[in-house]
Amino acid sequence: MPGLDQRAIAAALRRLAQILEIRGENPFKVRAHENAADALESGEFDAIEEARSGTLGKRKGFGEALVAKVAALAQTGELDELRELEAEVPAGLFEMLRIPGFGPKKVQAVWKKLGVTTVDELERACKDGRVEKLAGFGEKSAAKIREGIAFLRTSAGQYLRGAALAAAEELREALAKSRAVKRVEIAGSLRRGREVVKDIDIVASSRSPDKVMDLFRTLPQVAEVTGSGETKTSVRLQSGIACDLRVVRDEQFPFALMHFTGSKDHNVAMRARAQRLFNIRISEYGLFDETHGDALIPCEDEAAIHRRLGLSPIEPELREDRGEIEAAEHGELPALVTREDVRGTLHMHTHSSDGKAGVLEMAQAGAQMGFEWIGIADHSVSAFYAGGMKPDEVHRQFDEIEALNAKGSPCRILKGIECDILPAGELDYDESIWKRTDFIVGSVHSSFTMTEREMTARVTRALENPYLSILGHPTGRLLLRRDPFAIDLEAVIDAAAKHGRIIEINGDPNRLDLDWRWVKRARDAGVMLSLGPDAHRPEDLKHTWLALTVARKGWLEAKHVLNTRTAPEALKRLRKMRGA
Repeated sequence: MPGLDQRAIAAALRRLAQILEIRGENPFKVRAHENAADALESGEFDAIEEARSGTLGKRKGFGEALVAKVAALAQTGELDELRELEAEVPAGLFEMLRIPGFGPKKVQAVWKKLGVTTVDELERACKDGRVEKLAGFGEKSAAKIREGIAFLRTSAGQYLRGAALAAAEELREALAKSRAVKRVEIAGSLRRGREVVKDIDIVASSRSPDKVMDLFRTLPQVAEVTGSGETKTSVRLQSGIACDLRVVRDEQFPFALMHFTGSKDHNVAMRARAQRLFNIRISEYGLFDETHGDALIPCEDEAAIHRRLGLSPIEPELREDRGEIEAAEHGELPALVTREDVRGTLHMHTHSSDGKAGVLEMAQAGAQMGFEWIGIADHSVSAFYAGGMKPDEVHRQFDEIEALNAKGSPCRILKGIECDILPAGELDYDESIWKRTDFIVGSVHSSFTMTEREMTARVTRALENPYLSILGHPTGRLLLRRDPFAIDLEAVIDAAAKHGRIIEINGDPNRLDLDWRWVKRARDAGVMLSLGPDAHRPEDLKHTWLALTVARKGWLEAKHVLNTRTAPEALKRLRKMRGA
């Protein structure tokens, strides 16, 4: 078996940690494996190279045993300890771990005390009352588990955009290095910016498709080849996600890329329009003029295809058949916001709450990414579970930020707080702290089971507070883990527009909230939006780009996004809400 890449090694260590916790092993040992997996997933260092060179053991948390495990997984793709423990634990328990809120300790309880080993058995145990009788569970817990099982079944076989995109980019880069490849791009729902995907699609052009297919099949990220033909190879990656590679002649590449980018509804509408207006047939192999004997119409890229069909070029993120074709026909497509437009980013945490770095480290990371300014927003006091700051801690942090700005920070630092929106709609703290901030992100972190009417009233009342600048992750969803709480987004957007508040597009890959389907509605209501990485460590600042994709998919231009302003411009906009 080939060695694993760093992401797959992290997954193996995390799985080992889960088994150890299910078995009731020493919690310090469990946490050591979880921390190691976190470190490898961060991508801050090349663990495989450091294991080979003997320097990995110098890193905090990597003792001799963990270094040996990383080395074994990198070299052979196997770990004796993991294989032996997996044989002792029923396979169905790992599926149970995917149930939202159902962790290893609860899995251990139902396994050891009820003999439950599969999701179906767990569901039956909830229905017949056995689960609620267990110590530490109860009737409400059983009902929550049943809800989680239903959610699991609806989300089965789906993957978060962040993880899938990282895997796809690795594959694309590996293929692009081959001399046999002329052009290669990620396609499918990933290219369209969808928040969750079922698989990865890659399209390449080459005169030697067999060489490209051979390279693809032998990449270290590939766990299994599930199908292979002259123009298509299908594999399953080490992470479990399926990936299809299609290789065509270079003159066919633009058509294949457009076809396999989709969406299905967009493609159907495009084909119908081309046939109706131009008597042109569209396929993944070309545009064919049926009035001239099905002659191929050459196009060098997708923009040329659009122009031949009487359309302005349609960006991939917009291809959902939600009005983009009509807008392209009338020259009314937006000039979507780009990375080059983004000048700053805000909503990040430091070790003053639950972050993993200091203010200066976050500023240095922001400057390295090219940001002119950043906005710190640690948790407020009610978020005790996340180390929320007490009032004196807020003032100390703000003093630190002001001192850093005064002596020349790597980039301008804005003073903010992520304030909990409490059940009655109040914000944490009082005006003595609020007035020292440059901005406040107001977020719901508790009492998710309120009715839609109650939650809407809670949030709209908070939006009336002149110190609330930005509504954070407006629906509280965790993709593939937790549904949005009940809330009337129409009413919330209207309230934000009325009071001049900003709504966040949270770039945490588990959130991507506000959803793109509502972003355009907010824009049309006159609401400005912000891109929030919700970063807890320096490398998380890249989540800004995940939020940017949502913004583009929501038809936003630079003028609609706070992050495209200079620091003085952003501060002016934020202060305007307070009447300053």
